[in-house]
This record gives sequence, C-alpha cells and structure tokens, in this order.
Amino acid sequence: MPAVLDIEQAIALLELEAPFEKRDVQIARRRMAKRWHPDIAPPGKQFEHERHLKAINQAADQLESLAEGSRGGRVSRNAVKVSAAAARRARAEAGRRAYEAEQRRREAEADRQKHDPFGSRVPDHSVVHRYARCVSYPEWGVGTVSGIYFTGNGDDDVQQWARVKFAPGVRTVPAGSLQFVDFSKPDPGADRVQRFMTAAQHAMAEGDYKLAAQRLIYARDAEPTNTSVLRLMTLAFWQAGDLTAAGRAVRDWARVDPDRPAAHRFAARIYEDMGAIDLAAEAADRAVHRGPDDADAWERVGRLRLRLGDRDRAIDALETARRLVPSLDGLLDLALAYQLAGDLGGEVSACEHAVRLAPDSEAAWSRLAHALARTDRLSEAIDACEHALALAPDGEVDDLLARLRDALPRVLPAA
Repeated sequence: MPAVLDIEQAIALLELEAPFEKRDVQIARRRMAKRWHPDIAPPGKQFEHERHLKAINQAADQLESLAEGSRGGRVSRNAVKVSAAAARRARAEAGRRAYEAEQRRREAEADRQKHDPFGSRVPDHSVVHRYARCVSYPEWGVGTVSGIYFTGNGDDDVQQWARVKFAPGVRTVPAGSLQFVDFSKPDPGADRVQRFMTAAQHAMAEGDYKLAAQRLIYARDAEPTNTSVLRLMTLAFWQAGDLTAAGRAVRDWARVDPDRPAAHRFAARIYEDMGAIDLAAEAADRAVHRGPDDADAWERVGRLRLRLGDRDRAIDALETARRLVPSLDGLLDLALAYQLAGDLGGEVSACEHAVRLAPDSEAAWSRLAHALARTDRLSEAIDACEHALALAPDGEVDDLLARLRDALPRVLPAA
C-alpha cells in the first residue's frame, strides 16, 4: 500500500514554510536531494537514503501540483492549516476503525478459545451421527457435529467432548449433553417441552430469569395448553421484571386453567405491581371465589379494596380472613379499615386481637395505644404506650404518652 502524505507532512519532509510557490518547492527538492542522495550515504545506509529521497520526491510532486492549482500559484498558510486538520481527522478515523477491527478480531479469537478449543485438532473419533442438539442449551437448535475429542490421562479421568456448529457459532460441549437427531422421524412436542422446561429450571436455579423466560417461550410454542409451562413462564417473566409479558402469560394460564385459584392469585400480584389496582382487585376476587378457605387471599382482597376506597367490602374480606386464620398484618389492616369507616369499637377490637396474637409486636401495641387514645380509656392507652416503648423506641408514641399523661384528671391527695 503506497504511503499517503498530507500537506503538513510533505512540508515537514521538504523543510518548507507556508506560504510557498512552485519555485520554492523546486528549490527545496534540489536541496534535500543533495543532502539525501544514496551516493553520499554511509556504508550500509544506501537503502535508507533511497527510501527517504523517494518520499521527498513524492511530497514535492504533491506540493507542486497543489501550487499550480492554487490561486496566483501560491499556497497560503491557512490552506495548509485546513488541510492538516482534515488529514488529522482522517488519520483519527482510520485509527478508530483499525482499533475496532482489532477488538472484533480479539473478541472472535476469545470466543473461539472459549467455545472451540479443539478447532485446530484432528478429531480423535469418527462421527456416526452428524446432527445433534445440546440438552443443556436447547435454544441453540440443531447443530452439526464435526468431531469428538478426548482429554485426560487415566481411565477414570478421561472426558469426552464434541465440537458442534450451532446457529450462534461453534461450541465445544460435553458429549454426554448431546441428543442426536434423526430427521427421518418427527420430533414429538412433549420432548421439546421437556427439553426446554429442564433448561428453564436450570436457568431459574442460577437466577437468570430472563433466559428462563426465553426457553419457556419455546416450550409454550410446542404445547400452548401446558399449565406447568404457563405457570413457570409467568413466574420467570415476573421475576425478570417484564410485567407486561407476565400479564400476558398469566392470562393465558387462567384461560387454560380457569377453575383453580393459583393463576388468579398470580394475576392479582402482577397487576398490583403494575399499578392496576382495579384489575388486581378483580383477580383477587376470582381467586377467593375459587379458593374460599385461603385466608391470605382474603387479606389481599381486603387490602386492594381498601386502596380503592371500598371500605365495606374491605372490612368484609378482612373479617373473613380473621375468622379463617388471623394474622398480624391482616388484623392491623382491619383496624385501619375500621378507623377509616369511623367504627372506633371495631378498630379497638381488631387491635386488641392483634396484641393477643403477637404480644411482642411494637406496631400492634402502638396501633392499640392510638385507638384507645380516642376513647375514654386513658389508663389502658398509657399502658399500651409503655408496652410499645418497652419493645422499641418511637418518637410518635412518646408524644402520645406525654399528651395522655397531661390529660389524666388531677386528684388531690387525702388530708
């Protein structure tokens, strides 16, 4: 490839200063020729002089041509500056492209070293079955087996590898993870489902829910009405943070399995995470109608109805959960619903039930203290405040306790 010289480099070779004319270039050429002629070179340096003189002549030809085409036959200092800036930009672009090409080459080499370490070796074993798929990574599809290799020394340490060309590229995999394909027989859908289900479960065990969801899409395409696939796909999309895809998956699951509450419980949680509280409440209602003995489901209905401002239905749902299996969170939500409804007695009753259920809960004693403070049972409210503060410090409860003690009636001492 011939050397490409810009004006700035040509001027430097000829030791010129801008502005210059054609005559200036000719004088500089003769001066440099006398200095770098091969006949006056030291022993062994003739070749270097010859190369340098050739570069000088090329630069002089370029500058003479430029001077002939310039206005007045003179190249100005500004023209040299503009040309030098353009040349620097061109060199920078060429350097960037060369760097990117080198990075791509290194990445390809690293990928080859990682996935194809036996690429330069002659196979140790002939290949009988040409086409196979990797059971561990079924999304790679069917690949072409190009060789079988062995590593290890002793009989117990020998490991068998296969070099397979898949759609993503050449991969070196354990030979035991391959499942050979016979194209003369159709691939049953149940086998595809099992392959992708197993691979998805491995990905979920490693915490890669996005990859698990991709694998489960293939399983769903093979058998769209498989409830196990739809359930796992809903969970994978939900854990991966793709709530829109999780919503579509859970709707497909509910259509396939409409009589069981599990799909509707998942739908309620997903819709709540999406902020669609009305849809979440409807899904929670469907879940409790299909599983009326689930206290957690009734509590979810109560909380969602409370967020929608439907206090009566929230109280009914939370009371049902209280009758089935009372829990601390459910009782505190019930107390809040009674408070918003203006039923002070119901609020106090729910709080008292909460402290009996969880006597070591600071939140339950604090809620009971605030409820009793709105009644005339000041002494009991003070006792509840003291219990709450004994469990954990709370500035709000401290302020309430001070107000309650100030509100106690003053009793004169006996004479």
